[in-house]
Amino acid sequence: MGDWVVRMIEQSGYLGVGFLMFLETIFPPIPSEVIMSVSGVAAAKGQMSLGWAIASGTAGAMLGNIVWYLAARALGIIRLKPFIDRYGRWLTMDWDEVQRAERWFRANGTFFVFLGRMLPTVRSLVSVPAGLLKMRFKTFVIASTIGTAGWTAALAYAGYTLRERFNEVDDWIGPVSNAILATMVLGYLWRVIRYRPAN
Repeated sequence: MGDWVVRMIEQSGYLGVGFLMFLETIFPPIPSEVIMSVSGVAAAKGQMSLGWAIASGTAGAMLGNIVWYLAARALGIIRLKPFIDRYGRWLTMDWDEVQRAERWFRANGTFFVFLGRMLPTVRSLVSVPAGLLKMRFKTFVIASTIGTAGWTAALAYAGYTLRERFNEVDDWIGPVSNAILATMVLGYLWRVIRYRPAN
């Protein structure tokens, strides 16, 4: 995976960075840690500007974020009501809880989106609840852009600093991602076991 990313960035420059980050957002197994770290290494070698690499990565990721947001918004939470009513146990929520989540999101959604963009694993999922719960588009874009820029900048700067040792970024972030994923899975299983519908 890393060699393919390196070749793409060497051959396509900023366009390659943006395209890879777009793919990473649409198809999360493509690691942003590698993409932006390699971009940082390229900047350290003088092959591109660090600032423009960050801007390209942010733009590509935001395009993917907006695609997911618009798809989820077009679907809308109301259309999921029959599905939630039928499979509430496995979704670990009933319609009353969905409505509570909607109220919570109206009050805290901006911070949720901003923070979620900077968390491994979670960052790729944030657009879906924002779209389903019809978060204001302008607010979504602003919060997402700030969080996404922070994430891409941190990774690019790490690659810029570490240079050929950029794999150390994934060595550190990988266990964090796994820990977050494990926490999400355990939390889901706990909710399934404890699930009691309101009605």
